[in-house]
Amino acid sequence: MAGTRTFTMIKPDAVEKGHIGGILNMITEGGFRIVAMKLTQLTVADAQQFYAIHKERPFFGELVEFMTRGPIVAAILEKDNAVDDFRTLIGATNPAEAAEGTIRKKYATSIGENAVHGSDSDENAAIEGAFHFAGREQF
Repeated sequence: MAGTRTFTMIKPDAVEKGHIGGILNMITEGGFRIVAMKLTQLTVADAQQFYAIHKERPFFGELVEFMTRGPIVAAILEKDNAVDDFRTLIGATNPAEAAEGTIRKKYATSIGENAVHGSDSDENAAIEGAFHFAGREQF
């Protein structure tokens, strides 16, 4: 299956609570093919670089602290219309507003601890995927 690609991270809160398997199951049941995946931990420098777009926002320090507090699962996913379909699957940032059947409705606990990241555009998906994976790590 060839399609477009998106990037996701299962965030530290979901990893800590043992939700990796459930989230991956929802991803594959949603028709996505995992083309790269690893369990890793962001350094402070990694998180600051990855979230540099938010560096002037008041929550930046908390975001960096949260994203470095434990391991994450980074993955590149493939499917036709991958970015938009994955954004639909993960649901609204605020789990209270997320639709039933979405990852965040099921696994997130707050706006800050919202279980997963999903790229917001094809361009950012490529940038974010390349941040975490060398070309030889993508299948």
